[in-house]
Amino acid sequence: MAWDAAAGKVNFEFEASKYPARKTAAATKTAAAGVAKTGAAAKKSPAAKKTAAAKKTTARKPAAANFPPDAARAPVIGEGAVARTEVVKKVWDYVKAHNLQDPADKRVIVADAKLLPVFGKDRIGMFEVTGAVGKHLLPND
Repeated sequence: MAWDAAAGKVNFEFEASKYPARKTAAATKTAAAGVAKTGAAAKKSPAAKKTAAAKKTTARKPAAANFPPDAARAPVIGEGAVARTEVVKKVWDYVKAHNLQDPADKRVIVADAKLLPVFGKDRIGMFEVTGAVGKHLLPND
């Protein structure tokens, strides 16, 4: 520690390290930009080309609609084959549209006459919905 009279405060002085200073992110970016400007890194590696091409062309595909509704699910989710994720989403839409969440604990769903065959019990926790619905999913053969 050393007193700096001009600034009126104490400064910390450290001994010189025997190790070189760390490269910071800013220094790395600046160095990379300098190399790119010189043209030394103008050619991309094949792996870099593949990842760049993959980023441009990969679009999310919707899940395959391969689960036709059974007799228990049809009144809740409607007719037509849907994907597993869509089945759970439609059940949640039905629950929210008919206000079937317990007012005291929104994590609990109180089944009505249409949901009772799907869930198998009067009250079900929100984390049990996927498992209860999954018992009714049979792939379209």
